Amino acid sequence: MVFLAGVNFGDQKLVKTLRKKALESFYALGPTASARIMAKHSIHKLAKLGSVPPRTITHITAELTQMTIETDARRLVQENIRRLKDMGSYRGRRHAMGLPVRGQRTRTQTATANRLNRVERRG
Repeated sequence: MVFLAGVNFGDQKLVKTLRKKALESFYALGPTASARIMAKHSIHKLAKLGSVPPRTITHITAELTQMTIETDARRLVQENIRRLKDMGSYRGRRHAMGLPVRGQRTRTQTATANRLNRVERRG
């Protein structure tokens, strides 16, 4: 088991392939950031976490702790939504009503927005 930024990964877990793998499994860490981290530490995209030296794992963990990922990023998104709602902006009201926020149509196809923007309403 490889312990990376508070998460246990198996030794056979690929660092990165064409699909989402170890580094991209962290919330708010996408393909560009994970590719940058891998290039900085000279890790091949098909390498397995078990073959990465422990010193490199330590450096990656230190770099990940400096970034806004996981619960910090989730909290930041929720704070931004709360700020929009408190301000009373159009986007905030759409979030509060559970409707599409960015101009999508509402006559049909709002099931996803209703499911994702489910927020308690006042009154």
